[in-house]
Amino acid sequence: MSDKKDTEKSKKSEKNKKKLSKREIKDTQQDSEQNSYDSTQSDQENSSNVARKPRHFRTNPAKHQTFMEYINSCDKLNVISVLVTIIAVITMAYIGIDECKRCFYEMADCQVDRINQTLTNHQLIPNNLKNRKYWTYFRKEATSTDARLKHVYRVLDAFGYHQETPVSGKDISDISSDWDLLWAFDYPFVNQYARLKNLKPHQKVNHLPGCGYITTKVELSTTPLKYILPAFKLPSDKEKFLNFTEKHPKKKYVIKDNEHRHIKVKSLEEIKTEGHLNTNGSFVQEFLDKPLLVSGHMFDIGIYTIITSVDPLRIYIYNGDVLLRFCPQKLKPFDPNNLDKYVVGDDYLPIWEVEKIQYWYKKLGYGMRDSLNAYLADDGRDGTTIWRQIEEAIGIAIHSKQSKIVEIIKRFKSKRNFFELMRFDFLVDEKLNVFLLEANMSPNLSSAHFKPNQLLYEQVLFNLFGLIGLGDRVTKSVALRSLEDIAMETSEKNIMVLPNLCSSALCRNNCDDLDCRLCKACLAENKELEQDLREAHKEHINRGDCKRIFPPTMEPFKKLPKSLQELQISDQLMYMWFQEKCNLDRTWCW
Repeated sequence: MSDKKDTEKSKKSEKNKKKLSKREIKDTQQDSEQNSYDSTQSDQENSSNVARKPRHFRTNPAKHQTFMEYINSCDKLNVISVLVTIIAVITMAYIGIDECKRCFYEMADCQVDRINQTLTNHQLIPNNLKNRKYWTYFRKEATSTDARLKHVYRVLDAFGYHQETPVSGKDISDISSDWDLLWAFDYPFVNQYARLKNLKPHQKVNHLPGCGYITTKVELSTTPLKYILPAFKLPSDKEKFLNFTEKHPKKKYVIKDNEHRHIKVKSLEEIKTEGHLNTNGSFVQEFLDKPLLVSGHMFDIGIYTIITSVDPLRIYIYNGDVLLRFCPQKLKPFDPNNLDKYVVGDDYLPIWEVEKIQYWYKKLGYGMRDSLNAYLADDGRDGTTIWRQIEEAIGIAIHSKQSKIVEIIKRFKSKRNFFELMRFDFLVDEKLNVFLLEANMSPNLSSAHFKPNQLLYEQVLFNLFGLIGLGDRVTKSVALRSLEDIAMETSEKNIMVLPNLCSSALCRNNCDDLDCRLCKACLAENKELEQDLREAHKEHINRGDCKRIFPPTMEPFKKLPKSLQELQISDQLMYMWFQEKCNLDRTWCW
């Protein structure tokens, strides 16, 4: 019995061992699967940027030696899915590439159309306009390195302009039509009228047709204006001159010709006995008896003046400095036969050699104008009165010839192709009264005689080109600029004024009232005025060291002067526009 029981216990023990072994194996498999799952979960959590694989792709690639073995391990449905996906991707890529090509060609065509439209708007020939170009004109032979225009070349080169071959005389047929600037040393509109009467909108010439009404010595000096000493043409004004001498028997007179040569101070008796009263092409002018002297030297003041438009009139002066030129010899004792005592020539005495004023210029580093102001202040006098009179004198002189120049410009296609840089020369008497001597059409811009003047000349030119739009911050040729390029500097919103009046019932449908003509609705009907205002706005933001003297300096909300009605309508509107800009923003007042 005992053996039987032992045998049954042994069998039960073996069965239990087998059950235990099966359970351990099962548990071990479950642990292995759990560890594998945990490992997979951990890898997926650490690789958040990697997308979870679909279930049919979860076969371990390590078990397969090749890609085909891997594919064979998948069922047929999975293989079909892969193939469909690949075909879809290839199809989408093909469609995308084709669409991109189509868009690219459309963009290219659109860009060409846009450029062609811009060029059509500006009436241009663009193909070879890659650089801004200029050429120069001389009445006589000249070269591209002519010393008279050395600083003009230098400044234009700094702005990125390319110089074409200089032209002289009448032969201009070989000049291409794609230039931006003509810089004429001599008056160009006689010999070159046929070529210059139909200029393109972007082309500029540095002279005004008819500017001789201002720059001709006889024409200006014999115009009876404030700030001009009495002068008389001979022999046509012979009787007027003799009547004047009867009232002023002690005065001396200067005999001049139109080339500003053969200048000499003479008494009335000398003028009569030497036959000057009947000499053609000359004039006689009162001599300034008591001029302002510095260290005993007589001197003149040169003011560089820029006319950007004559209709409407806009005048600027270079405000960075002036040109002071002193007579080589002291005025006293006076000798009419010694021209160096009272005539300023090419070999004048420069400011840095004038004893009582050179200290401010050389030692302290001031400009010529500020040195003169300091010299006068040291003597208890206010030099600012000189500059106020000079600005008024320039405005009066140009206004007196404006209508004549406007008539000449009407012979040309556009009034917008021309500007003028001239130098007005003045004398000052010992009471600081100012007198206008002359205006020079092509003022000397060469530092050949006096090297230190190079800076003055180049600063004048630098500010000139900026003011008239030839020295823009945009380096692209003016000819190639789109309407969007132009709007970056000056757009419609920049010229709008009178917000309350323009929104009133008066100006909604009325352009007869002068004020309403500056409103948007009226400007839409007057594109010429709108363009005038855009140009004035652009000049203001690009004026640099230039000062506007007409329209003159404003005061906010100041009543318009009664004298405004004496001006032509375009000048009245321009004056009013600047006044309204001043009312909106004080920086526009000057």
